[in-house]
Amino acid sequence: MDKLEGLRAFVKVVEHGSFSEAGRALRLSRSAVSKYIADLENDLGVQLLNRTTRHVSPTENGQAYFERVLGVLGDLDAADQAVADLQATPRGLLRVNAPMSFGTLQLGPAIADFMVRYPDLRIQLVLSDQQVDPVQDGLDVTLRIADLEASSLIARKIMPIDRAVCASPDYLAKHGMPRHPSDLREHNCLTYGYLSTGNQWKLSGKDGDHWIQPPWTLCVNNAEVLRDAAVGGRGVALLPVFIANAALHSGELQEVLSDYRAPPLTLYAIYPPTRHLALKVRLFIDFLVERFSAATR
Repeated sequence: MDKLEGLRAFVKVVEHGSFSEAGRALRLSRSAVSKYIADLENDLGVQLLNRTTRHVSPTENGQAYFERVLGVLGDLDAADQAVADLQATPRGLLRVNAPMSFGTLQLGPAIADFMVRYPDLRIQLVLSDQQVDPVQDGLDVTLRIADLEASSLIARKIMPIDRAVCASPDYLAKHGMPRHPSDLREHNCLTYGYLSTGNQWKLSGKDGDHWIQPPWTLCVNNAEVLRDAAVGGRGVALLPVFIANAALHSGELQEVLSDYRAPPLTLYAIYPPTRHLALKVRLFIDFLVERFSAATR
């Protein structure tokens, strides 16, 4: 048995909870992965995995072995990567996931410039407003605008995302200008559907913090749709400034409640934990920090 390949197969089975998914990740057949695990168990004289028709999970011995094997493979990968990094030229495929609006408005131009800097890289960019699993989906970097929950993944802050309360001049002419956050309860509001705070808006000013449960007429998980609805006079929206900027500058939207501020969101780069971050991932994240931190100064 190739012990190293057996260890890699074992780790993938534990991570994916499935022989078939592990096989897909390793580009091996299910039977090949199963044989690797059987050979490992025979060699060690212990059962490493509990198997059911729907799921595979480590035994107590298997969990302890998994944690030690991760360290061993991490050291090997780090050694390989350290040698590869001496070449100082990132190559291969970089798989990136990002929110739809940020991807089209901000990340697209950045990706183009990054490709000029590192022409030997191939980049697969997947834009989606749905939450994805970076490990299950085989992603190198996932960009998220959110308040992150506890996770085993590593997150690096890229930049804050400021937000503003906006409405069209036509809407304000018909419904009046809100002067205080509590006035929003009398307005049609357009809300983002996937924020961790639900549909509550927090606005802070000199008189403290105000939590508003806006009476919404549109709830959607894409901020460009909210912006377009606000431009069309459908109501008041709490929008990321990078999405609202063009409409604010053109006069299609007007900022309201400017004495109050919503807490900024944060753009994070998320990647699986590793002892030695792949050069292509490190360079990409460093590039984003450099580019977007400069834009916020």
